[in-house]
Amino acid sequence: MRRPVPAGGRVVVKIGSSSLVGPDAGIDRAAIERVAGQIADSWDAGLPTVLVTSGAVAAGLGPLGFESRPTDVASLQTAAAVGQGLLMHSYAEAFAARGRVAGQVLLTRDVLANRDQYLYARQTLDRMLQEGVVPVVNENDTIAIDGVRFGDNDRLAAIVSHLVGASLLVLLTDTEGLFSSDPRLGEAEFLAAVDHADERLDRLHGSGPLGSGGVATKVQAARIAAFSQIPTIIASADASLRDLMEGEDVGTWVEPRKVSLPARKLWIAFCQPVGGRVTIDEGAVQALVERGTSLLPVGVVAVDGKFSAGETVDVVGPDRQVIGRGLARMPATTVRERMGRRGGDEVIHRDELAVFAS
Repeated sequence: MRRPVPAGGRVVVKIGSSSLVGPDAGIDRAAIERVAGQIADSWDAGLPTVLVTSGAVAAGLGPLGFESRPTDVASLQTAAAVGQGLLMHSYAEAFAARGRVAGQVLLTRDVLANRDQYLYARQTLDRMLQEGVVPVVNENDTIAIDGVRFGDNDRLAAIVSHLVGASLLVLLTDTEGLFSSDPRLGEAEFLAAVDHADERLDRLHGSGPLGSGGVATKVQAARIAAFSQIPTIIASADASLRDLMEGEDVGTWVEPRKVSLPARKLWIAFCQPVGGRVTIDEGAVQALVERGTSLLPVGVVAVDGKFSAGETVDVVGPDRQVIGRGLARMPATTVRERMGRRGGDEVIHRDELAVFAS
């Protein structure tokens, strides 16, 4: 499965709070300098690399006198406001010491949910890379709230890998990769390489005290990247990025899909908030998955939510598994009135429907 990053290929590297912040909840400058040095080396090797970093909230805890990560929104946003400046300053200094200019990019889900702003973000990141600027990306935790936030930077990193057309997504963490179960609780099999659809990934979960992510979000991120045919490596923050990029047997390799979703369908599938759900029968599942048709009212058996026309909805099969996501062409009330009937307009047009079947 493993293969090196091709010459000139772009790479997205994400590092989490637990790998950047020391036991005193302050920024570990040695860790910052190490990751910046490795990313500078990647640039020197001709591989433009984007850094997606967590740590703003964690970096703000110490200066504010917080002994642990708060749970209320106002305190979290205050910590992010204090910590983001400290975090970026540390990165700017570390990259400057290696002769590199770093640029801060703060994103939220509602920004990327707007198609024009999504395209502007892609354009800006592309220009930064062309100019040799290292994008340092984080979610804008000072203003992000539930419903308009990614919730963790693993998934944000996967979206950024779509935006820049990456050849590889690297998720750095405090373990050497993925295991069949939590290795802290007993014997567990190390997963050196897995397909994105491997059922063993469905059973993984876990999170740390300083961040909002965990094993499950890394699996989700790898699967998001897989829809752009982007492989993912999940590895220790102590691993050599050069070894990872050269295809060495380090960390867990997640093999992507063989066929990529079109760019607009990627945006629909992973950047839009979901406003509801439609459940369809087995015949409709086959039509969508095998023939790539639009979703018609006749195949709908249930509607959940109060979505409007133009909102994103999940499409669920009889087994309650989400098989796709698309933009509704009619409101929930109309879908309920017409479900099970033949004829009429599409509930979701095939050009605006991302089907998740491999």
